[in-house]
Amino acid sequence: MKKIISVVCALVLVSVVAFAQDKKQKDPEKWREKVRAEQVAMITSELDLTEAEAQAFWPVYNEVQKQRREAFQASGEAFKALNEGVDGPDVNNLLNNYLDAKKKCEDLETEALIRYKKVLPVQKVAQLVMAEEKFRHQQIGKLGGKGNRPGPGPDGHRGGRMPQPPMGD
Repeated sequence: MKKIISVVCALVLVSVVAFAQDKKQKDPEKWREKVRAEQVAMITSELDLTEAEAQAFWPVYNEVQKQRREAFQASGEAFKALNEGVDGPDVNNLLNNYLDAKKKCEDLETEALIRYKKVLPVQKVAQLVMAEEKFRHQQIGKLGGKGNRPGPGPDGHRGGRMPQPPMGD
């Protein structure tokens, strides 16, 4: 059982390496597939799913990912419409459409956690949340370039800023 998962991980990693070797290619769909493969590999590694958990989890996760992409796209389209019509007569409707789209994204996250808890122990759902956040931060780091990221500041936190003292009266 663990061998099956290890083989799947190895195949995913091989595909990631194959994509990484072709850095000159600018095909957005291949880039998305590469990122998805990296995400699957990280989640697989972090969660250490049993075979039964994996069979129950991955269909749910893939459906949630599809819904996330659709909701994010709808939110982006609503934002674009608001941006283009901010001075127009329908600005109130455009603003409400945007807020509705953002709310749908938030509601989807809550629904996703409920769905995950039905197929995984709550500890693994928490690990999933942490793995997704870790992956998101890694991707942001890649987009920003490793040399451009600020290190820990004097307070020990990333961003390099000192805490500001409270303003006096």
